Amino acid sequence: MPQDTATNPSSLVHGLRDLPAVTVDSYGEELRDRDGIIGDHANKGALGEALEGWREQLRRKGDDPFGNTPTRDISKKTLDKVLVDGDPEAAGIIHGALEQFAQQLSSVARSFLKLKSWHGTERLAIGGGLRDSRIGEIAIGRAAVLLKSEGIDIDLMPIHHHPDEAGLIGAVHLLPTWMLSGHDAMLAVDIGGTNIRAGLVGFGPRKHPDLAKAEVIRKKLWCHREDKPTRDAAVERLIEMLTSLVKSAEKEKLALAPLIGVGCPGIINEDGSIDRGGQNLPGNWEHKKFSLPQRLSSAVSRADGQPHTVLMHNDAVVQGLSELPYMQDVERWGIFTIGTGLGNCRFTNKRPPK
Repeated sequence: MPQDTATNPSSLVHGLRDLPAVTVDSYGEELRDRDGIIGDHANKGALGEALEGWREQLRRKGDDPFGNTPTRDISKKTLDKVLVDGDPEAAGIIHGALEQFAQQLSSVARSFLKLKSWHGTERLAIGGGLRDSRIGEIAIGRAAVLLKSEGIDIDLMPIHHHPDEAGLIGAVHLLPTWMLSGHDAMLAVDIGGTNIRAGLVGFGPRKHPDLAKAEVIRKKLWCHREDKPTRDAAVERLIEMLTSLVKSAEKEKLALAPLIGVGCPGIINEDGSIDRGGQNLPGNWEHKKFSLPQRLSSAVSRADGQPHTVLMHNDAVVQGLSELPYMQDVERWGIFTIGTGLGNCRFTNKRPPK
């Protein structure tokens, strides 16, 4: 594969392993054991299952401090509040569930670190919805302690940006910074098994040419799992979201780069099709003749009427790239995104650690 494919907009390659600042060593790994996909032991449903298990033990004694509220209806905010000043037994249930989940997360991390492509990983960022809560931070911290107590020298840390924005901000690092010069912002898309997000990502002050201050200026969120749309209906809704953001950029007089960065679950082929891993998306996104980049490029016009250039990569890769400014003191690092599944990616920085 040519090494300069990321330097010419007309020859952009989707799912590229050789990115401007990093090499993507591995992504979308689906490790398995006798119970199925190992990553599912630490997805967002695993914590709920642990919490339900502890509640069930108390129900057998006729005393569940959470009452009749289904576990799926207890929000992370509620769990955070109970930990601080709630009923002691309810807090005890949460602590038990967090310990169970942390052990599962540390076990999943150990399995990945055994992979040849993950050897030498110095830091692991944890993203996804769980990160946006105190209970999530505690689970991550406890998993880090478990790994270090076993002699595994790796740092676990929550991602720095809000999980609703990290998958958008990471899109600015898919391309060389010179491609974005002269512009204020770009369009970005983060597609997940539950939600689709689209946003205007600003490049930040020009005194930060490494895009360390990139931020989401405006964003739109759609929970497609509730609506259960067809694939084509989902794409049309996304096109509407992006078109609305183009108009917002015009109204706010932002010089919009003619690019759309997309993060999508699955193994992304060079032509923008999805090889595998898109099973949680609405409809068949793995059909060989379906290319989301082509659909978006032809449907979302710039202010001058010209189409946008679309570059797509795996969603864990893109969310991981949002951590790039904070990973300059290490050489090899990775990310887990805890969502409907467990997204994963391992990077090697091209520049020596600072």
